[in-house]
Amino acid sequence: MLMERSAQRLGRALVVIVDDRAAHGEHEDTSGPLVQELLEEAGFIVDGVVLVHADTVAIRNALNTAVIGGVDLVITVGGTGVSPRDVTPDATIGVLDRPIPGIGEALRSSGLAAGAVDAGISRGLVGVSGSTLVVNLAGSRAAVRDGMATLSSLVPYVIDQLSGLDES
Repeated sequence: MLMERSAQRLGRALVVIVDDRAAHGEHEDTSGPLVQELLEEAGFIVDGVVLVHADTVAIRNALNTAVIGGVDLVITVGGTGVSPRDVTPDATIGVLDRPIPGIGEALRSSGLAAGAVDAGISRGLVGVSGSTLVVNLAGSRAAVRDGMATLSSLVPYVIDQLSGLDES
């Protein structure tokens, strides 16, 4: 299904959930386990799921830790909309070396077509930091499911390019 390849592992991934209420323990996060499950089904080794507050510094620290830790892919979930607390893209832009706007556009387009309005209006970014692919997904389960499906053919290609396996 998602990101199918041979039995070979796609690499290491980290999931960052941006949610004030979950970070405070006020409700249980359900997006993190979903993303982790989908990544593991795709062949990633998931280093973990990190919950952070909707705070630019906290998000940037989580992203920098993932990059320094050498993960191949970091997916953030939440905080991509237009409310004052939606600061994930603002934190992400400071971490990216090279943006990949086409993937972000694909996530918005497919999300809107699938009825995930939060994905359609998302300000989420996608890009490369060092040799790590960074993807911001909107926070709804529909946006996560659609976003992961949209990423299925794109992520292995980008990771191959970043690792020097694809010299096209």
